[in-house]
Amino acid sequence: MSSAARPEDTLAQWNRQYAEIQARMAAGRGVGLASPDSVAGLTGLEIMQAMLAGELPYPPIAETLEFGLVEVEYGKAVFQGTPQLKHYNPLGSVHGGWYATLLDSALGCAVHTTMPTGLAYTTAELGVNIVRAASAKTGPLRAIGQVLHSGRQLATAEARIVGPDGKLYAHATTTCLVFPVPAG
Repeated sequence: MSSAARPEDTLAQWNRQYAEIQARMAAGRGVGLASPDSVAGLTGLEIMQAMLAGELPYPPIAETLEFGLVEVEYGKAVFQGTPQLKHYNPLGSVHGGWYATLLDSALGCAVHTTMPTGLAYTTAELGVNIVRAASAKTGPLRAIGQVLHSGRQLATAEARIVGPDGKLYAHATTTCLVFPVPAG
């Protein structure tokens, strides 16, 4: 018998973790934007960890598309989201922009965790491949972003959206431009 977790156990663990983190973030700084003073002197990983701890606000896009950050470590970021009917396109399926935004968030935040103090990044290229349809009945999905390279000028990363059963829904790659944070 396999040592892999059963999908229903994984789903229960995901839901518990997501609820705990969302409550902590909402009770902390809530939704908003971190001021430059509040992140001055912090590495990208420290910023992401502070957001998870509720010490910094989380971005408004998380409320708009109903997803959120659930895990970070150096070179990795994990987001969880559940597609809703309000995320459907006119064809009656989850809009590709929902997948792309969830993937872009995992990719960008994974890159962010590698930024030393004084450096920032912006997405220069994003490539998304949707391989399985999600619906309002799918339940929670996770986007797992992993940095492949983080250099002085460019960073690259890949991400996958998976269900609790391990099925792949979409995958993406990014190239990010790395630059010094402007003074002031």
